[in-house]
Amino acid sequence: MTAVFSSAGRGAALPAAATVIFVVGLALVLATGASAGTLGYDFEAYAQAAQRLIDGRALYDPAVDLAGGFAVFLYPPPFAIAFVPFALLGPLAGLWAWTALLAGCLVAAVALLPVPDRVRWVVLLLAGLHWPTLYAIRLGQVGPILLLLFVLGWRWLERPAALASTIALGGLIKVQPGLLAGWALLVGRWRTAVLAVAGAAAVSLVTLPIVGVEAWSDYRSLLGRVIEPVTTPHNFTPGAVAFQAGVSIDQANLIQWATAGLVLAGTVFAARRRSLVAGYLVAVVATQFLSPLLWDHYAVILLGPVAWLLSRGSAWAVAIPLATAWPLVGITPAVAYPVIFGVVIAAVVASGDRHGPDAVAGTAQDPMTA
Repeated sequence: MTAVFSSAGRGAALPAAATVIFVVGLALVLATGASAGTLGYDFEAYAQAAQRLIDGRALYDPAVDLAGGFAVFLYPPPFAIAFVPFALLGPLAGLWAWTALLAGCLVAAVALLPVPDRVRWVVLLLAGLHWPTLYAIRLGQVGPILLLLFVLGWRWLERPAALASTIALGGLIKVQPGLLAGWALLVGRWRTAVLAVAGAAAVSLVTLPIVGVEAWSDYRSLLGRVIEPVTTPHNFTPGAVAFQAGVSIDQANLIQWATAGLVLAGTVFAARRRSLVAGYLVAVVATQFLSPLLWDHYAVILLGPVAWLLSRGSAWAVAIPLATAWPLVGITPAVAYPVIFGVVIAAVVASGDRHGPDAVAGTAQDPMTA
């Protein structure tokens, strides 16, 4: 990891600062989470689902009709199987093992970003200030794993089977990343799309005897009950933010659908008219922005596009994670989240020259070392 994060002979100041800020920021957010009783909030949902699976009980609670509640499991059935080892470790050991895995995935994702070394260190520093990133780890949320999968997909854009594996795995962990199979079709990567769908289907079939057919039926019913983009509390979709600000339900729904339309249009445009990398990054952001529920910790995936923008000389991109830095919690307005997602999509579309240096999967020269 040290080799990957080399400072390229420019001294140790930035690596040292990035490491200290990330470690201190993470420690502070974990400590405040422990005192507030929210440390491992999502971990409990995963662990309890895995325990129900071990006990032979129903994976999903038919009484749940609202997302965001404590220990509510909203993930595909195969993910519960993957979480069984953490459940078997017990509450405390399982929580810290999972937290360490998430922190490791975040660091690995930054280390593997296909951008110059100096940009990686800047992104790690920003991650130590970025509330959504640290909050995702504090909750035990899968965001850092998805970020790692997205980064691996970025690196493997010219390797159909490898890219498909990241899409399939992401979709089995949390449905939204599976939408990247649609992006693959848009850019003519039929093999990638087919392999991604086939891979997810194969895993689902293999695990079916363990979870049971009822689990998938219950899962579909659960999603139908809890997907309320506008009225779900603590939600940051454009419609929800407008509704919380006092806009009528009809107007909020209009805002929600109009925004979704713009995001889809931007995704299609980027796929067809921008470089492969730019189109992929836009699609990655769109998978989260188009989610019927948009929590603040979803913004962890924006670190990837931020790194790409920084590598192309857009130094202003540091403002994207800094706008939701943890010292600003309680100050940053809710509307900042959908605005930031939109700004990232617009910035990548504007910067993604179809014939630029990253037209396939390369990276631009580091402007920060020029």
